[in-house]
Amino acid sequence: MNVDLFDFELPPERIALRPASPRDAARLLLLDGERTEDRIVRDLPTLLRAGDLLVFNDTRVIPAQLEGRRGAREGSEDAGSGAKIGATLHKREGPRDWIAFIRNAKRLRVSDVIDFGNDVRAVAEARHADGSFTLHFPGDEPVELLLQRAGHMPLPPYIAAKRPTDARDADDYQTMFANEPGAVAAPTAALHFTPELIAALDAAGIGHTTLTLHVGAGTFLPVKAEDTDDHRMHAEWGRIDADTADRLNAVRAGGGRVIAVGTTSLRLIESAAGEDGLVRPFEGDTSIFITPGYRFRGIDGLISNFHLPRSTLFMLVSALMGLERMQAAYAHAIASDYRFYSYGDASLLLP
Repeated sequence: MNVDLFDFELPPERIALRPASPRDAARLLLLDGERTEDRIVRDLPTLLRAGDLLVFNDTRVIPAQLEGRRGAREGSEDAGSGAKIGATLHKREGPRDWIAFIRNAKRLRVSDVIDFGNDVRAVAEARHADGSFTLHFPGDEPVELLLQRAGHMPLPPYIAAKRPTDARDADDYQTMFANEPGAVAAPTAALHFTPELIAALDAAGIGHTTLTLHVGAGTFLPVKAEDTDDHRMHAEWGRIDADTADRLNAVRAGGGRVIAVGTTSLRLIESAAGEDGLVRPFEGDTSIFITPGYRFRGIDGLISNFHLPRSTLFMLVSALMGLERMQAAYAHAIASDYRFYSYGDASLLLP
């Protein structure tokens, strides 16, 4: 499909720079079949049905944004250029290896050492076709501790370009379910949930469970190709254990609906679902790319924030609800002053 079909104009003032407070006070656009309503997230217990199951992503965002300078090449006495190098880790390749998007990549060569300060260094081990690098962190200290010392919360560029990361983001950019470290972007739909809202959902007979997908920064990049067939997704690692798969299947067999909270949960469920609609245990990489025409197999609805134009995520919600329906919904959201993107408002999509 032509990527231009998924473009739209968003006024810059619609981009949220901070989350709603309290979190569950965010606005919620309900699309239930042909019905459209303006609600708030706190209304979810009345908008879903007893027996439904919400599926959250329990990944935890790590401080994956690093700023440093190029030093000597590994094994060389050359002092290096001292060029500023920025790195955003986006996919773990091993205990000490990460693939990273690099800023000022033209100044970085294979075998260069980047000094990120606080006694944290990495070696540029390989350059990839998309311009990213594999970075190796030498030594014995766990990389997680190195990142805690030298890294920063990797806010999306549309926020980071307007204000610096601060102490509030360390809490604001984690969901209440964050448990498994490894993401470099938050599963933002779940940012709206609070313990009070979960208690209200439980009281209404609406259950919840978790899976793990370590979200990579590539997920949120606009598509640069002219046709969706020419776009390559970055792979992300995920896991659905046997107990969770059994629960998803049991809910649907009993007449309940599986509602993914966030496109990350949806993509992993769909990666694990067979043609028969059954979700099976899954562990490994997924690079699933969902566009209109896709037949959903494992989910019955989605809670999602509002996405960037020309992004794979806007393509995904258009696949679920129909392109014209989502174009109209986004036009309504813009005209009604909904807040967009990671810290913005939410939608409940029930096809």
